[in-house]
Amino acid sequence: MITKQLAEEIVHQTMVRLNKNINIMDTNGMILFSGESERINRIHEGAAHVAQTGQPLWITEENLEQWHGTKIGANLPIRFKNELVGVVGITGKADELKDVATLVQLTTEMMVHQSLITSEAEWKRKIKELVFEELTSEKTFSPLVVERLSLLEFKMEGPYLTVFIQTKSLPPSPQRMIEQLEEIFERNTALIGYSKFNELFLLLSDVNPTVLEMKLKKILHLFQNDETVKIGIGLIAEELMGIPDSYRSAKQAIRYGHDVQEIVYYTDIELRSLLQETSIESRSHFSNRILSGLNEQMIITLQCYYDNNQSVLLTADRLRTHRHTVTNRLRKIKEMTGFDPTSFQDAVLFYIALLVNKTTPPTT
Repeated sequence: MITKQLAEEIVHQTMVRLNKNINIMDTNGMILFSGESERINRIHEGAAHVAQTGQPLWITEENLEQWHGTKIGANLPIRFKNELVGVVGITGKADELKDVATLVQLTTEMMVHQSLITSEAEWKRKIKELVFEELTSEKTFSPLVVERLSLLEFKMEGPYLTVFIQTKSLPPSPQRMIEQLEEIFERNTALIGYSKFNELFLLLSDVNPTVLEMKLKKILHLFQNDETVKIGIGLIAEELMGIPDSYRSAKQAIRYGHDVQEIVYYTDIELRSLLQETSIESRSHFSNRILSGLNEQMIITLQCYYDNNQSVLLTADRLRTHRHTVTNRLRKIKEMTGFDPTSFQDAVLFYIALLVNKTTPPTT
């Protein structure tokens, strides 16, 4: 886990302060870097023993011949998260090193820890961006995505939701801001990163709409002095396969939301977005979502209901059925879709969905 570059940095930094030769060895006993350049890439049997036992080894004049490739001095294990990742060696007599050996060990472990933590954070950041990019693409994502989500310990439990944060005040390195956002959500339910469009993205799992609203207010509080911030909320996706639609709708929420709106739900600007969209796929997606689950009889009833200015009596007369039948069908439509055909706002959705359904050719 310790690279040659890191070993070189540790040796240089430590020798400046100690004025003693330092060796950094890997877990096989190979000297990665040393103040004595001729020893680099050679096997240090003492270090190999330390790596195997996990215990310090002092090499003295008495036991020097037992350890090939060594000099007198201390060889101490380097640990990261309780795992042995290397060995640090200090050349010198025991009485000269007894007061500094432990300090060198601790200093080395701190430098390794800082370096590996930074590397780990960078690795996770890149993985998050790669996973998010693949999950939100229109192509079928590979099984590797699920494995990577598992590595990131992301909770793969629907419903899922995509959120975008757009601001002109985003810092060049927004890692601290990402960490603040992660603190708002439950552990492992938020995949947060920096997109290639200079926006912060949030992929949320196990979404509870009521709790989400509270968390969005906390997010907005982080940007309370930023007048350029806009938060776009996409459509809920019940499964991973629905994330591309959630992503697309979150982007459109930002694009078509009013300038004065800080938090924009796609469902609030869907009609405006639809009217400005030229994509057949987008129109078809809207129509299918609004009319989801309705059979031909119900769609004909809806169309007739709106063609007759939402009059139940005229609709029943035109369909040659009883008005109670029409009323029951409208109630059933509300139960199935979640939209009320008699409500003005929902009626607008149904009317446009029916219009789109008639004028948009089926997608293949």
